[in-house]
This record gives sequence, C-alpha cells and structure tokens, in this order.
Amino acid sequence: MTRTRTPRTTRSPSTRTSRSATLPAERVEPPSGVLVVDKPAGLTSHGVVARVRRLLGTRKVGHAGTLDPMATGVLVVGIGRATRLLGHLTLTDKAYDATIRLGVGTVTDDAEGDVVATPGLRDLETAALEAALAPLRGPILQVPTAVSAIKVDGVRSYARVRAGDEVALEPRPVTVHRLDVLERRDGVVDGVPVVDLDVVVECTSGTYVRALARDLGAALGSAGHLTALRRTRVGPFGLDEAVVLPEPGPDVPAPMVEPIAEAAARCFPVVRLDDGQAGDVRVGRRLPELRVEGLTALLDPEGTFLALYRPGPDGARPEAVFVG
Repeated sequence: MTRTRTPRTTRSPSTRTSRSATLPAERVEPPSGVLVVDKPAGLTSHGVVARVRRLLGTRKVGHAGTLDPMATGVLVVGIGRATRLLGHLTLTDKAYDATIRLGVGTVTDDAEGDVVATPGLRDLETAALEAALAPLRGPILQVPTAVSAIKVDGVRSYARVRAGDEVALEPRPVTVHRLDVLERRDGVVDGVPVVDLDVVVECTSGTYVRALARDLGAALGSAGHLTALRRTRVGPFGLDEAVVLPEPGPDVPAPMVEPIAEAAARCFPVVRLDDGQAGDVRVGRRLPELRVEGLTALLDPEGTFLALYRPGPDGARPEAVFVG
C-alpha cells in the first residue's frame, strides 16, 4: 500500500508572527522613594499597598505603621529601595485625632468589635475626667489591645481571640506626649448614657490609642472604646502632603513619589561624603574618622542616598546600606 503524505504548509514571511512582537514591553520601574497616602476608612493598609502597586506598576511596595481598617489618615508607603527604609521609620512619633466613647466597651476596643460591656456613664465631672486622664500621659506601661497583630507563641493575638482563647498580653513601655480633650458630648446611645470625647494624641510608636480609650473608661469605673481614629502625622510626614489614591485605570496618572534621598533627609541627620568615603560606604565599611549623633543618612557627593550609619566606639558603623 502506498501512503499518501499530506504536504506540510508553511507560513510565508508576511504571515509569520514575529516572536519579538509578542513579548511584553519592558516595564520601567518607578524611582525609589516615599508616598504619603491619606488612607480611607474601610481599606486595609495592605489594600493601600496593593493599589499603589497597580498605580505604579511595581511589586516593590510596603508600608510603615499599620492602620486598622476603621482608621483613616497618614500611611507612609515605600517604593523600591525605600521599602527597606520603612523599618526605621516605624520607630518615630505619631499623632492622631480620635473620638473616645465612654460607657460602652467592645472586644476590639474600637467600633468594629462586638459590644461586651454597657455600664454607661453619666454625670462625669470635669475634675474626675482630668484625674483619670493624667496617669495616661507621659511614660507609661500599656497593655496592648487583645485583638492586635502581636504574636503569642507564634500566633497572632487577634487569631487567638477569634478562636475563643483568653489572651493576656504583657504591658509595654510607651510614651504619650499629649492626650488632650478638644470637645465633649454627653448623650444616650441605645438606651446607654455615654460621654463622647474628641481628643488629640501624640505618642511614640507602638502606642495603642484603642487601649487608651479602654483604660480611660476603666479608670472612670466604666468602659470605653474608639469610635473614630485619624492619623495626622508620622514623624515629619503629615496630612497636608498626603494624597488620596484614585482607583487604578488606563488613564489614571501615577502619584508623584518623593525621592528616597529627600525622604531620608527629612527623617534623619544628613552627612555628605567625599568620593573615598562613599566608596567605603557602598561596600559597608565602617568610617573611623566620621562621628555621627544617632542614626544618620549618608549621601555621596552627587546627593545619592547611600546608607544609614550609627555611632560606634570606633567611628560610624553601617546600620543599612541601600546601594552597592
């Protein structure tokens, strides 16, 4: 039997698809730097990061200092090499505008949690309120709210609470530089007499404003929780420069990013190096001849941000090097 072969068809050069034409265009990474975002209520801090990634077209995005979904205000976002800068920014002071409701307690110490106590509060005298506020100012030992991201034996505290476990967190040293009442409103909510306080808080990183509300209520023989929280400042970054992120889209312009050198200069003392010193810093060598006071940003002669150095017994030592 003779087999009949079907002739193989070939594409002409004019119809053959070019491999190079199917490759995606090379993505240009945005410059490393910092973006100050005004986080809206209902969006998580990770949601902000995801939106910035889409707007800027990069995966190298992180944030400093988580805000709860209920909270709004300043969220500092790092892009590119600036993501490594964020861990050092979390150590800075923060400021908040908040509303505390006295008379009602919740499992989360804010309005997102289920109500667990309704002792109410009426006829609160100004002197009694001030006496309860005073111990919450200055250096204090604060027990963080149980529904938090703090790990207990490797498990997030909030996960243990949701599983029905009893969680007792250890107190932590924090400093409340300011806790002042701006306005007070007495009323009744769902049949419970309450006192709402609009307050301003300035504190060190790691302070739970929710815990301040809880502890103030307890000090008054009642309960308390936050009904609103807006962060107004993280270190030198304030609401006046924060941007409201648009929904990503094909015609939506990318937000402007503050260059990493400018952001570092706002947060730390700055030393500009000569070429020889800059070469040593690029490979992480200590600088015996350089004396610095605290964590310091080092720049090369052209103004490129190179590293953070800290003081040591034998000169300045590297804390984090950002370029090779």
